[in-house]
Amino acid sequence: MEWNWTLADWPHFTFDEAALAPLEKRFLLEAGEVIGAVRHVSGDESDRLRIELISDEAVKTSEIEGEILDRLSVQSSLRCQLGMQSDNRSVKPQEKGIAEMMLDLYASFAAPLDQDTMFRWHRILMSGDCQIQVIGGYRDHADPMQIISGPIGEPSIHFEAPPSSRVAGEMEAYVRWFNDTAPHGTASLPALTRAGLSHLYLESIHPFEDGNGRIGRAIAEKSLAQNIGQPSLIALAFTIERGRKVYYNQLERHQKTLEVTDWLLYFAETILQAQATTLGRVEFYIGKARFYDRHRGQFNERQEKLIARIFREGPDAFKGGLSAENYIAITRTSRATATRDLQDLVRKGALTRTGERRHTRYALNLRSEGKPE
Repeated sequence: MEWNWTLADWPHFTFDEAALAPLEKRFLLEAGEVIGAVRHVSGDESDRLRIELISDEAVKTSEIEGEILDRLSVQSSLRCQLGMQSDNRSVKPQEKGIAEMMLDLYASFAAPLDQDTMFRWHRILMSGDCQIQVIGGYRDHADPMQIISGPIGEPSIHFEAPPSSRVAGEMEAYVRWFNDTAPHGTASLPALTRAGLSHLYLESIHPFEDGNGRIGRAIAEKSLAQNIGQPSLIALAFTIERGRKVYYNQLERHQKTLEVTDWLLYFAETILQAQATTLGRVEFYIGKARFYDRHRGQFNERQEKLIARIFREGPDAFKGGLSAENYIAITRTSRATATRDLQDLVRKGALTRTGERRHTRYALNLRSEGKPE
């Protein structure tokens, strides 16, 4: 099987710049929208929003690799590391590690990429993992580095990376390429093109025993941040995780060729979707602040618990609407009490209501004018 790194022109990827040009332009326009929306949030609320967005990315970039983390624990670790008041929640090493890496990424986005940065990220990601031989360094085992699936004895090999003996040299070239293609580098590339190539290129070298995907996505985020001049805060990992099968299929397909136009189009569209998701989340967060300003002190304990749960779940909470059964399950109250509480929330303009009887559904009313007619 021929892999991209075995081809004569490696690592010189080819692609159709004209096909990407409209997406590059759209990215820059929409990046301005996201930046403008975030700037509407100030003071303590800005810190809270940043924690919300960073924790979502931290959890999702781990989930892509099959590692399920507790979002509230990640947020607790972020607050602690930012010097903010935390809830002293128990935090696992994996949750502390991904939180620390994400904060380091956002704090140092403008700095050139170097080996020490990647080694530091790897150490904090892999701390406490007894199965990894080399933590904070490139892999050095003699066995082939393969991405496989299927039963033992009949594996399907999706990709085989360069042997460990080549990794140091490949990564030296990678770091040089990344810095040369930065906005003020000697061979600068447009934002989406550079981010997509940086991710595919690193994944094809696969320099670490584990953690390559998380570090590769972090470098793609660093690339975007450098191109727009500030952390993007976009929901890249969140968007990739929602289409994880397509993501892996695209990676596998383009690790066998150096013509990567389709990969870059896929990755560019993913970034644009991530921008739209982030914009929606920022608007949701602003709506949350205004909602509590309008309704402060109006809810009983059960209603407070419900509203907090909906906001914690985010914009996608309770697709199709909240039912009375949802309310009963969340608040552990009777049906009669649930009905009274829900009717009261509608009357106060906190919820809207659609449907009748068993089809009745409720949704947050985030409109700034308050009570519906």
